[in-house]
Amino acid sequence: MRALILPVLILSLAGCGARGTLKLPEGEAPPPAPYGAAATPGPDDLTTATTQQRPQRSDELLRNSEERPNDPFQLPPQR
Repeated sequence: MRALILPVLILSLAGCGARGTLKLPEGEAPPPAPYGAAATPGPDDLTTATTQQRPQRSDELLRNSEERPNDPFQLPPQR
C-alpha cells in the first residue's frame, strides 16, 4: 500500500506546473498604462525580469593562481 502512495503523489503533483501563454479573459479590458508610459506593456514586457530584479554577477573570480598585490592597510593582528 505504501509503495503506491509515493508514485500517486508524484504523478498528482506533476500536473501542477503546467504553463500556458498569458491571455486576457474574454470581455476584460487590459489594465491601464502606467503613469508616464507611452503605451500599455504587454504580457511579455510584464513577465521579463529587469536587471534590478536579477542582477548580474559583479565580482571577478580568480581564474589563475595570481599573487595578490601588496596591501598597505593589511596589518598583522594586535595582541
